[in-house]
Parts: sequence; structure tokens; C-alpha cells
Amino acid sequence: MLILAFLFFIGSVSGWVLELLFRRFISSANPERKWINPGFCTGPYLPIYGCGLCIMYLIASMEKFNMITDPFWNKIVLFIFMSVCMTAIEYIAGIVSLKHTKVRLWDYTKEWGNIQGVICPKFSLIWAILGAVYYFFIHPYILDALNWLSNNLAFSFFIGLFFGFFIIDVVNSAQIVAKLKKYAEENNVVVRYETIKADIRKRYDERKQKYHFFRPFRTELPLTEHLNDLFNQNKRRIKK
Repeated sequence: MLILAFLFFIGSVSGWVLELLFRRFISSANPERKWINPGFCTGPYLPIYGCGLCIMYLIASMEKFNMITDPFWNKIVLFIFMSVCMTAIEYIAGIVSLKHTKVRLWDYTKEWGNIQGVICPKFSLIWAILGAVYYFFIHPYILDALNWLSNNLAFSFFIGLFFGFFIIDVVNSAQIVAKLKKYAEENNVVVRYETIKADIRKRYDERKQKYHFFRPFRTELPLTEHLNDLFNQNKRRIKK
């Protein structure tokens, strides 16, 4: 369990950095190229990447069983399997949030071949590429790191500290989602998590006020009033 906890920690933090850079420099959803804190939590970690790294580690460790005799095709199947597993995790997390809380954590509705705006071929391919990058450039070093960890168990203190902050963050983020869920149910709408954060960031910039990067839902108005204002703006934009 300590090994998986370590991998979850490394994957969550690394994934947060990847998403931060992707949204800042590549994502079409951020045309202003602003720094926006990605993900469900407010801290520098994304749990889906932590789960993903654990799964990639377990799948890569299965290679010794030689599912296919040809080494090349064996690796191709391995990467496809990683992509399928990661896409499944992405779908389950996205659809549970969408159906249970009426909060869309991410939006692929404009991507070709998307399913319910939660998964799409483009990002499944990215998962496969990340799987290959992990296998060739990270997995061997992770094995070395795990050997180091087994000989330096004091490092487990820092992993425990991480999970302490992580649990507090998840509870706090869940309270925000509960408010968004209540608003969505009362107004019969689907709330887009990242759109709200981007809009709050935009308003801070327009007023030349300090933006709270690690408190992306902090607004001068109560969150409900901010949501009303945002949805009214969207309605006026659609009517035009």
C-alpha cells in the first residue's frame, strides 16, 4: 500500500503540473492564456492522474507475463490497455459528477467523437502516448525510487503529510461542489466547473485585483449571485 500511496502522490502532483501547462499554453478553452488552477481540488494535485499512475505501474508490471510473444506488439497492446483503463477512469469520474451533482468537471463536447462530452478519441490517444512516455522514461526510475523508499521509510512521513492536506482539500472542494449542485438542481442547469473558475479569474483581471490562484472560487459576491450573473450573461449572449 505504501508503494501505491507514493505513486498516487507523484502522479497527482505531476499531473497537476501537466494540466497547468497544457491549459496555459495549448488548450483552446483558455484563449486568454491565463494561469488557471486546474482540477477539482484547490491544491497542486489531480487525483485522476494519481490513480492513473498507479494503474500504469500495475499494467507495466504485467509485461513479464508476456501476453504476446512479439515484444513490439506486446508493448502496443500494453499502451492500448493503459489508454482504455485511463479512459474508463475518466468516463466514470466525469459521468458520476455529471449525473450525481450536475457539475461538468471538464468539457469535451467540441471534440470529435466525444461521448457525452466526458471522453473523446483525442484524449484517449493522449493517454496512450502518456502511457508510452511513462513506460520508456519513467517506469524504470520509479522502480529505483521504490527501492529507495523501501530503504528510507522515514519518507513515508511526507506521504502521510500529503494525504492529510489532500483529505482536507477534498472535503473543502466537496462543499463547493455541494453548493454548485444545489444551484444546478434549483435552476435545472448543468454547471461547468472550469468555466466558473475562468470567469472568476477574468473578473479579477478586469478589475485589476489580486487573483487567488489556490482559491479559484473566491469572489466578492456570494457564489450563488456570481452564478446567476454568469448564466444571465450567457442567456443575453445567446439571444443576440
